Amino acid sequence: MLQALRNALFLPELRNRILFTVFILTVYRLISHIPVPGVNVEVLRAIKEGVNAGNGGVLGNLLGLLSLLSGGSVLNFSVLAMGVYPYVTAQLILQLLVPVIPRLNQLSQEGDQGRRQINRLTYIFTVPMSMLNAIGQVNIFEQIGSSVSQGTLGRVMPNWWTFGDPKPEFILPTLVTIITMAAGTMFAIWLGELITERGIGQGLSIIIFGGIVSRLPFNIATIFSGISPAATLIAFVVLLLLLVVGIVVIQEAERRIQVQYGRRVRGRRVMGGQGTHIPLKVNSTGMIPLIFAQALLVFPAVIASFFVNSTDASVQEGANFIVQLFTGGRRSGGAPGWVQIVYPIMLFLLVLGFTYFYTDVVMQQQNLAENLQKQGGFIPGIRPGKSTDQFVTRVMRRMTLVGALFLGIIAILPYIIDWIASIQTFTGEPLLAFLQPLGASGGQRLIDGAGMLILVGVVLDTMRQLEAQLMMRRYEGFIK
Repeated sequence: MLQALRNALFLPELRNRILFTVFILTVYRLISHIPVPGVNVEVLRAIKEGVNAGNGGVLGNLLGLLSLLSGGSVLNFSVLAMGVYPYVTAQLILQLLVPVIPRLNQLSQEGDQGRRQINRLTYIFTVPMSMLNAIGQVNIFEQIGSSVSQGTLGRVMPNWWTFGDPKPEFILPTLVTIITMAAGTMFAIWLGELITERGIGQGLSIIIFGGIVSRLPFNIATIFSGISPAATLIAFVVLLLLLVVGIVVIQEAERRIQVQYGRRVRGRRVMGGQGTHIPLKVNSTGMIPLIFAQALLVFPAVIASFFVNSTDASVQEGANFIVQLFTGGRRSGGAPGWVQIVYPIMLFLLVLGFTYFYTDVVMQQQNLAENLQKQGGFIPGIRPGKSTDQFVTRVMRRMTLVGALFLGIIAILPYIIDWIASIQTFTGEPLLAFLQPLGASGGQRLIDGAGMLILVGVVLDTMRQLEAQLMMRRYEGFIK
């Protein structure tokens, strides 16, 4: 990997691509510190300190989940606070609708032209999703700000229009805030597209990658403020290495299905007859199911956050319960114990479901059996056509089970660490208390399976693209 990176830096075109990617990431990180117009900076500072300390109330963990998808810009309440989360949600909804709506299904089978139209629909659908999400995030900050500062510092958005204080002069500032945050989301998507076109790697993943990396030094620094910093640091390094090795093994594991091509005579030339293989990956979907599962679980909590400030006690209690249920009940200070068990189970099952769903979608788009038959290829011992399709699907689903279980375990890893850390001795004290900062109940997660999967996946994908670019240029040089 280091050799490939060194070789890329000696090629002007690849060096420019790498520098362009770094430049776009730098621009994104700088803009992510620009707060939304009209925000109360003192209340925002109190919110950041309270959430990092684990005192964010029922909505603290929701900000933690949104922070993963926004590249770490949520707690700054910046113009990029929503990041690419609305786009991920819109993409998820459209992909769920593709098998249901005949027109979308037809577009998905029209090649590049159809995919471009679906992408255009995704961008259009992202705009209302961004506005809806902006309202939800402001309500989240309003609720956390009132609980953290106890009203002594005022509201985080003094000019925000609410049902409890419906002043006409607040309508224009509210619209400006919503439009600004929606524009920030579209700007983040545009930066990601620039990286995809002119840089190295998949742009949206690179942006999320940059946000996760930027938080690592601050998260690691919290180790030394714990009760056993040396033991926590050793456990952190060991778990990190095991996690990286496991992710690399699963991400790179594949099964190769032998394919034989029949001989064809064209004029005086004999074509075909050679053998090759189809590589089927254990985890062909990467980190997408995990991101989709978390985005889907976050969405009900965002909708419920609209009603956490309701004057009706029953409505407010129901909204708080939904937020607790769909964020795991962490940092809530009084969530029922069964809520903290139900959320990991829901997350695990959703990751499994999305892994199988996305794998089937990818397999349908590739049409391996049909393409093999058109090219005169066949799997030895399997009849071409429908039998080949059934064989490949059966093999792929068996392999997907391993990848889906791995992704599910990665998703709930912080909760597994919490359970291990809560094991008590005969005296009633935690046996492995030094593991608590690594779990889901800490102020900042030091070990986040989703974050690590994104980090390792983005690095592997980027280096694979870099090596492909190097290989292409070597062939060009050889031909010349």
